[in-house]
Amino acid sequence: MDIRPTRLAWRALLAALLFLPTLALAARTEYDVDYIVRFLPADGQADVSLRLTPGTGAVREMRLRMPADRYTQVRGDGTVTRKGDTITWVPPKGKPARLRYRYAVNHQRRDGGYDARITDDWVIVRGDDLVPSATVRATKGADSRARLRFLLPKGWTNVDTPFVHSKDGKSFVVVNPDRSFDRPVGWMVAGAVGTRREYFDQMEVSVGGPKGDVIRRNDMLAFFNALVPEFERAYGELPSKLLIVSAGDPMWRGGLSGPRSLFLHADRPLISENGTSTLVHELTHVITRIRGADGDDWIAESLAEFYSIELLRRASLLSDARADKAQAWMANHGRKVATLTSDRSQGPRTARGVQLLRELDAEIRKATKNKRSLDDVVRALIPLREVSREDLREQAQEAMGRPSRVLDTPLLD
Repeated sequence: MDIRPTRLAWRALLAALLFLPTLALAARTEYDVDYIVRFLPADGQADVSLRLTPGTGAVREMRLRMPADRYTQVRGDGTVTRKGDTITWVPPKGKPARLRYRYAVNHQRRDGGYDARITDDWVIVRGDDLVPSATVRATKGADSRARLRFLLPKGWTNVDTPFVHSKDGKSFVVVNPDRSFDRPVGWMVAGAVGTRREYFDQMEVSVGGPKGDVIRRNDMLAFFNALVPEFERAYGELPSKLLIVSAGDPMWRGGLSGPRSLFLHADRPLISENGTSTLVHELTHVITRIRGADGDDWIAESLAEFYSIELLRRASLLSDARADKAQAWMANHGRKVATLTSDRSQGPRTARGVQLLRELDAEIRKATKNKRSLDDVVRALIPLREVSREDLREQAQEAMGRPSRVLDTPLLD
């Protein structure tokens, strides 16, 4: 019997295959989210509005973490209730609904420096705080289409975020591929601020900060000319936009990473005396988004510090001799560390982890005759986001074809 498909069967199969994208499109449902932020310098606050517009999908309920000392005057259409630090919002069905609240911007760290601040002239704040984390219950398969718009005080001329502008230039397109509910996270700056930007292939890099502060905008962009190719070779695909926010005192005197963005104090050198770079360290966090699992914070911190030296060397921003001195400094700084296990890796522990990663890189290169390196391990770890020592061992073994002897150490017991 001839079991070959007939011409009619082939046509039916082709029609079915062509129809599949239509089915997938039909199964996708959407709703609109419009964020409007109005800064109130005299009150030290931001007035935030979140508007939901049902489409083929809709939000049924939102639960937002909003501590009462930071989020006040919470009100909205439908039902709004507070229980401790949680606000539960049930919008009315079948029509647009709005939630509004005030957010207290200024926040000081224990050392007295600010990691969020609003003045008469400018504001630096994280979108993660303007719009707090939320658990959203929506119609099955629903996805959001989100826009972010700012209403700036008189005299405030500029605003920048980690997101690209909409076609009309009046708002920012908020996209978070990892989640169905798009929230405007990452660092933001607005007011009388100066901004410089460059485009590297498909990535936009923007550096912004208050006009009165001495900020090395062009120096940072010049850094990127050498570093962007090395970032891409080491980590793979880069984000479409990176925003670097900088300011002087009384902002916190360090670097803080966020989604597709970071804050760097204006006084931080691009290359420190010990040969590391806070800028490259934080950018490694931003691009890879790797974080350590319980007890393994050293993985994220040591990777960032290792590459803050290594990528400078590869980009010829550090000579081989200077990079070797930086690694020697790390070895000496972490020489007394007996274990890497910790939920918060700092100083000597991170330095000891840098040396372990350097030894692992050398082991992989030797075992594969320089065909593979620690870069291959990192690219394999990026999709995991939360990385444990077991994940590190597994990917090192995948790279070499055998278990790593370097990672068989009492430091990881």
